[in-house]
Amino acid sequence: MSFLSRAFAPNRARLAGVTVAHGAPSVARRCSRTGKACQPIELIGIRRTSQFEVGIHNKPTSSKGTQIVPRYGDFNIQDRVYAITGGGRGLGLSMADALVEAGAKVYCLDRLDTPSTNFNDSKRRASEHGGRLEYRKVDVRDTQTVNEIFADIAARDKRLDGLVAAAGINHLQSALDHTQTALEDVMSINYNGVFNTATAAARQMLHYESPGSMLLVASMSGLIANKGMTSPVYNSSKAAVIQLTRSLAMEWGRSGIRVNSLCPGHVVTPMVEMVFQKNPASRAIWEAENMLGRLAMPEEFRGCALFALSDASSFMTGSTLVIDGGHTAW
Repeated sequence: MSFLSRAFAPNRARLAGVTVAHGAPSVARRCSRTGKACQPIELIGIRRTSQFEVGIHNKPTSSKGTQIVPRYGDFNIQDRVYAITGGGRGLGLSMADALVEAGAKVYCLDRLDTPSTNFNDSKRRASEHGGRLEYRKVDVRDTQTVNEIFADIAARDKRLDGLVAAAGINHLQSALDHTQTALEDVMSINYNGVFNTATAAARQMLHYESPGSMLLVASMSGLIANKGMTSPVYNSSKAAVIQLTRSLAMEWGRSGIRVNSLCPGHVVTPMVEMVFQKNPASRAIWEAENMLGRLAMPEEFRGCALFALSDASSFMTGSTLVIDGGHTAW
């Protein structure tokens, strides 16, 4: 069963047996169980000066011009094009999984020479669901290369529909012992890298007049100071991403580009495993600090990615999604 099937299975019974036809001021429905016509539903018009202004994609149509209305159509991202930095493994790759299962074309970008072994499994699932998954090596600190890669990705289909900026590193060190080199490394990837990829993506969206959505991965560490993890620069870099999100949302909103941030709680990723190696006691502390009493798995953020990058979130921008098992809600 695909990710979409698992996510929405409980709601299927309510939609079964109903045929919807568009193209008139109202929607005519007929129940296949009784054969009786249902009351028409008036369509709600959306004023727009151009299709690019509001950032909502046009619905697919059949060869006869009748609109095709898929179930959960707001989550339909078939043939849309997305780029995910930090997509070679962990959280970024899990989000890529969700998008390709929904039929999207996804480019995973990372500085790894080769992606994790799970990438091939993801690529196989992409072909099974009509999506496409590709890998490109890039260092998000290299502004010129980042812009060139985004230009190439967008040129293939003359569009770029979204970005997940998930590339990031951590460095465990007290403030007084933190070196300038380590500070620059963390900030240049966690902040400069996010800025570089977001602006590169926006240039292509504006160039092709392609409404788009961005999800910038921050952290709950940008909202609080974590017990069991001494990393002042990392925390500061994630706070900066949250504020960058608001600023870019304000700047690009009228051009059809939405920008939101994601603040995950503690997720079992290669970066978190490094924390446990240096401080084994951290795991028990972190598990005790959230309301679910456990750490998250990367797969638990797939639904968030699909929501944020589809038309399901068409009126959301400048927002911060906190998905932390209740860690910050005490």
